Amino acid sequence: MGARVDFYRAAIREVDDLEGYLAAHSNLPGPRGNLELAQAAAEELDIGVLELLARSEDEFEAFCGVVGLGRAIAEGRRDLVAVLRAYAEDERWRVREAVAMALQRWGDADLGAMLDEATTWTAGSRLEQRAAAAGTCEPRLLRDPANVRRVLALLDAITVMLPGAADRRTDAYRTLRQALGYCWSVAIAASPVDGLPAFARWRRSPDPDVGWVVRENLKKARLRRVLAGSSFADQGGGTRTAG
Repeated sequence: MGARVDFYRAAIREVDDLEGYLAAHSNLPGPRGNLELAQAAAEELDIGVLELLARSEDEFEAFCGVVGLGRAIAEGRRDLVAVLRAYAEDERWRVREAVAMALQRWGDADLGAMLDEATTWTAGSRLEQRAAAAGTCEPRLLRDPANVRRVLALLDAITVMLPGAADRRTDAYRTLRQALGYCWSVAIAASPVDGLPAFARWRRSPDPDVGWVVRENLKKARLRRVLAGSSFADQGGGTRTAG
């Protein structure tokens, strides 16, 4: 991926019509946007240009701009944190995904500060919670067990809000649930000694949505590899979940 990003960075330096170039090479409409081009734009363009792109009605331009906000925040533009958080509520799913990627870019530079901010989002809306979970559950960020424990606490703080939720039929709730269906496995794989006991608590929940989250994580290959070498199932962490 690095070579492709470098290719697009060089191309962006030479184009006269940035919007036209992004549109021509976005891979949209289609199932997968050009992530390498978006990363190149986030790295190469001036912060002011990225802010303008983030406000675009064009989905791919907005995607590039929002990803770039993560770089801007990492470089000291902390005034853009609130702007980034607002994009977590965007109706376009690719823009919401860009928020998670932006958090990860910030985390590459200052993981402690990013986790501090993401933790505050757990008290926010369902889509803000989703962004916090997806943004922090990235393997490259989870190399220090202390940071993994912070992410596990973040996931726990979100998951505890699922049982009995009055909004469980909303799209935002389902979007959050979908994210939790894989995020736990990422954090557990990063530190099984911390993650498995935290996850075992949720295996015992009678709530059907929590049960769905547990089952979805147990399907993930990364978690199955961890379980193969543990006594988790014997200690009540198996698949016998209500709902």
